[in-house]
Amino acid sequence: MKRTRDLLLLCIMSACSAGAAVGQQSPMPQVVAPGAVLNKVEGKFAFSEGPAVNKAGDVYFTDQPNDKIWKYDTKGRLTLFMDKTGRSNGLFFDQQGNLIACADANNELWSITPDKQVTVLLGQVDNKRLNGPNDLWIDAKGGIYFTDPYYQRDYWERKQPDIPGQHVYYLPKGNSQPVIVEDSIVKPNGIVGTPDGKYLYVADIQANKTYRYDIRPDGQLINRREFVPQGSDGMTLDNQGNLYITGKGVTVYDKTGRLLGNIPVPENWTGNVCFGGKDRKLLFITASTSVYTLRMQVKGVN
Repeated sequence: MKRTRDLLLLCIMSACSAGAAVGQQSPMPQVVAPGAVLNKVEGKFAFSEGPAVNKAGDVYFTDQPNDKIWKYDTKGRLTLFMDKTGRSNGLFFDQQGNLIACADANNELWSITPDKQVTVLLGQVDNKRLNGPNDLWIDAKGGIYFTDPYYQRDYWERKQPDIPGQHVYYLPKGNSQPVIVEDSIVKPNGIVGTPDGKYLYVADIQANKTYRYDIRPDGQLINRREFVPQGSDGMTLDNQGNLYITGKGVTVYDKTGRLLGNIPVPENWTGNVCFGGKDRKLLFITASTSVYTLRMQVKGVN
């Protein structure tokens, strides 16, 4: 798939290689449970992505090239949740239990109910098609932050974007149009916010940097600063404020940006990560053709 090739080429770039080297040389972070080993759940996917956890602790994730969403429940069972998903990529559950999906077959945001009913939340901005929504995070007010990089897809007829630039958007709950909250990132990808709604992390995968922003009450972002000199495809946070970013395995930084270590994953590319399980202490990792789990000492917050 073109996306896989693009990401691997980006990782070969000198900046991304430097970030990967940091992860490879660092120790296994102490947030991992003592004696825990990486467990391969399944390895039959074309490119696994976008894990999201529901209130029960079940994890849903995408196999974007095959246009499917899978479910890994708290009992360790893997089942197909949905076929024909609009080429869904990043996922996140809203407070009502709907699965919000970055469905880039037609460059849309979808809301998928538990019984698989689909509502298109957003498809265009000012009558122009989005580049291809990639990853998202939902705040406590129900507003959606999402990244909109341009990755040329084999299944698109168009060969160039309608919108100049690759932006981070905020779609307030109930609104039909989003606002641009960040327009200076080269290629935004992974995104996650803190549960108190104070901070938002956004990865620039091409510039190989991850930034942290203050979130204003109106949803706008201010006070951008570089958090770590490493980009990411997907990311998550734990209850200690540690940030988990992906690419070459899973690299963990504490809330000050200090490197805690790297969790090696035996795949060419680690796409995304979240916490699942009833106790939220199961790290769920999507990595190219496979998905993995790892027991942790910390809990997830999303």
